Formats: sequence, C-alpha cells, structure tokens
Amino acid sequence: MAGFFDKERTIAGPGFNRWLVPPAALAIHLCIGMAYGFSVFWLPLSKALGIKEAIKCGPEVGFWAELFTTSCDWKISTLGWMYTLFFVLLGSSAALWGGWLERAGPRKAGVVSAVCWCGGMLLSALGVYLHQFWLMILGSGVIGGVGLGLGYISPVSTLIKWFPDRRGMATGMAIMGFGGGAMIGSPLAADLMKNFASPTDVGVAQTFVVMALVYFVFMMAGALTYRVPETGWKPAGWTPPPAQVNNAMITQRHVHVSKVWGIPQFWLVWMVLCMNVSAGIGVIGMSSPMLQEVFGGSLIGVTQKFGELDKTQLAAIATVAAGFTALLSLFNIGGRFFWASLSDKLGRKLTYVVFFVLGGAMYFSVPGSAAAGSIVLFVGAFCVILSMYGGGFATVPAYLADLFGTQMVGAIHGRLLTAWATAGILGPVIVNYMREYQLGLGIPREQVYNQTMYILVGMLVIGLICNLLIKPVADKHFMTPEELAHEKRLAHEKAAASEVGASGVVNDHSVSPVLVVLAWLAVGLPLAWGIYRTLLSVAKFFH
Repeated sequence: MAGFFDKERTIAGPGFNRWLVPPAALAIHLCIGMAYGFSVFWLPLSKALGIKEAIKCGPEVGFWAELFTTSCDWKISTLGWMYTLFFVLLGSSAALWGGWLERAGPRKAGVVSAVCWCGGMLLSALGVYLHQFWLMILGSGVIGGVGLGLGYISPVSTLIKWFPDRRGMATGMAIMGFGGGAMIGSPLAADLMKNFASPTDVGVAQTFVVMALVYFVFMMAGALTYRVPETGWKPAGWTPPPAQVNNAMITQRHVHVSKVWGIPQFWLVWMVLCMNVSAGIGVIGMSSPMLQEVFGGSLIGVTQKFGELDKTQLAAIATVAAGFTALLSLFNIGGRFFWASLSDKLGRKLTYVVFFVLGGAMYFSVPGSAAAGSIVLFVGAFCVILSMYGGGFATVPAYLADLFGTQMVGAIHGRLLTAWATAGILGPVIVNYMREYQLGLGIPREQVYNQTMYILVGMLVIGLICNLLIKPVADKHFMTPEELAHEKRLAHEKAAASEVGASGVVNDHSVSPVLVVLAWLAVGLPLAWGIYRTLLSVAKFFH
C-alpha cells in the first residue's frame, strides 16, 4: 500500500472536479508569497532591543559579529539579507529538487514546503526572542527559502496536466497567488505587531508564531487537496488539435529534465525570464524613493524639489509614494492572471514580444514624462511595466510546457528559476548603483534615474532578441517512447483509473459543487481583504 503522502494516493478518481486544484495551489502560494512582504518587519526588528530608538552597534561589530550579538540592534541593511536569501534559495532549491517533486507528487512537495516555510518562521521567532540573527537567517532565510522553492513549483506540472486546454490561465491563477501573498501578509503582520507590541517588546516574535500557525493550516489544506489526473486524462469535450494543424511551438512529446541544460531553447527562455525580471525587480525595490525624488513637492501641490522639503512635507510625500507602491502591487498581481490567460490566445512567444516591445517603450517614455512633470504618464508607464513583470512569471511555465512537454515541466521550471535568483541580484544592483553613481556626478535627484531607464530598455532588447531566436526543440532531445514509459513508472502513474480503485489508492466520488465554491471562498476572501487594504493605500496616492 502506498503511503498517505505518496503520489499514488493523489491520482484522482473519475468524479474529481479539476476546479478544486487551483484553490489548493492558491492556498500555498498566498502563504509563501509573504516573502515579498517581509520588509514590513525590518523597521520593528531594527529596534528590537531599544524599542523606541535603535541601540546602535559600535564600529567593532561587523556583519559576522552582528549575527550573534545580543547587546545592540540589527541594521536594516543586515536584515535585508533575509530577503536576498529568499530568492536565491527559491531558485536553487527549485532547481535542485524539481526532479524529485515530479516523482514524489505535489502533495508530498506541498507538505514539505509547509513544514519548511512555517517551521522556518517559528525558528525565526526564536531568533527574535533570543536576539540571535543567525537563527533568523537559518530559519526564514535558508529553511524557509527551501520551502519557498518547493511550494512555488509544486502546482505547476499538476495544473498544466489538469488544464491542457488553458495552460496559461491555469498557471496564472496559482502564480497570481504568489504576487498577492504580501497583499494579505503585510497588513496582517502590521495589525498583529500593533496588537502584540508593549513597552518592552516590538511584537515581532509573537507575530511570526501566529502567522506560522495560520499559514501551516492553509498550506496543509492546499497540499492535501492536490490531485493529479491519471495518464491520458482530457477535459470532457476537448480534443488536442492534430499535430499538423497545431502551433509548431507546442510539442506533443516530452523532454527529460536531465537534458535541458544542453538545449539552446532552455537557455534562450532563461535569458528571456532573466531580462524581464531584472528590469522589473529593480524598479519594485526603488519605486517609492524614485517617485519622491523625481516629483518632490509636486506630489503634495508645492513647488519645492525633494531636497528642499521639510520633515512634515517629506512625511506627506512618503505617504503618497506608499500608495504608488501599493498600486504597483495591484498591477503585479492582476498582470499575472491577465497576461497568462491572454497567452492562451496569442501564443507564448508573441506574448513575450509584447512584453519586451511595449515594456521597452514604457521605460523609454519615463524620462520624458518625468521632465514634463506628468505624474499620470509616469505612474501609468510603471503600472503597465509591473503588470508585464508579473505576467512574465505566470506565462513562463506554459511556455516551457509548450516547448518541452508536460511530463517533467515542474522540474524544468524549477531549473529555470535560477534565472529569477540571478535577476534578484542583477536588477537591484543596476538600479541602486546607477543611482549612486549619478548622484556622485552631481546630477540632480530628479534626473538620476534617466540613464537607468535606458539601460533597462537595453536589457529588454536583449530579451526580445532571445525570444525571437526560440524555435521548436529538435527531435533528438525528446524522450523515446520507452524512456517516457520508464519515467512514468518511476513517477508511479497508473494507466487506468480501475487500477487505482482496485488498489484502494484513491476514492474520489463526484465532488459537490458546494465544496468547490467553499474552496474558492477560503482563498478568495483573504485575497479580497488584502486587495481592500491595498486599495486603502492606493487611495492616499490619488488623494
């Protein structure tokens, strides 16, 4: 008999409703998506000992000493290393264990992800309590980063197999959750810290514990709801287009994950994702200071430039800029579903052409709209850019399935996420260091981002060229029928539902529509609350 978490136990019976799988994926992605919102903890943690004012470390306390010190507070720049580790570990763990995930199945991967992500937060809570930053690095940074990687790719292969007719839409629904995770987690964390704060405690440790427990319930519910279709399953009434009529970029065959490192198309898609993400992620990190420095007092109806404002005025424009950042997060999450769904109509290659051509035009327009003092055009350009940043993440799994087949697409996607880890370093470095370099040359603050925008246009041009070079994968790279059959045996896939039922592996009767509605409400209501809280911040920008 198969173990409860084994893949055999997750093969769906004939009555299973495929629309139960996307909310299971969303339950996991909405939790791990809080990685984007961890900066909400930096300011309170930087005063964990001093409470009202940070107890600064002396010059003798370097980075390594800061990992173990209990006598002074951590610097925000030191805390930021957790954020870097999240995305480095996400990419590397997804690449390392993607092949295991395909064989173990989404349920086991989802459970491991829940244990790592939530266990990491509990270890971080202990680190805050003991004031040991190395425990936080180990907990959320390393162990949590592994949970991020496994949780992120856990539904990809499964959703693509359940929705062969709507690959882009299916992955867009799940990856939309990762973009929306911080929308729920950040205001929730802020409310919890406010509730737990006292004259002797900033309330972060207790917040970590509560959020870890809540996330664990949601993630386990998602993992246990996962089902995989039996081999050869198709949606009722849908037949794959004949190969000769079908889009030449969509294969009916399958590539083994061990071969992708040597296939040119993989590296071209790698560059496509890296350039798209690098351009977007650098802007996300600097969106608030960029708006403030470019428009200065005009954000609150005064004529002074940024360097001429007093403290009250600076606080007022910071509030407006926070609304701008919230607006970008809405376009980031909306773009994930919109562009991925649209790619089912346009095709993946053409969708990325739109990303690079339209995105390049938007970046190119930014210096002009800034010089003209047009806040509307400036903000509009970045809203479109961030929608395509999110859309790039959500569309790429379907692109990989088109090129390399669906059998091992989750593992291949895991290896591709090394492009995200690279972009997570490249994008912010370009934007931040170019800003410092421009300031060092004495260029006015409102103009320091102009050259950066043109560099980002150049990166999108590189991405466009790589995308245009992508052709169908050569026959020699695909698995033979014998290799494919062997891989399916390793993955414990059964050819017929009767085998599954006879062994007692799964017992899915017809799933009630009420259960499907309840599953969607369980993820939809928290997401709606997060969007509502974000809209409150956006209102400050328009006000």
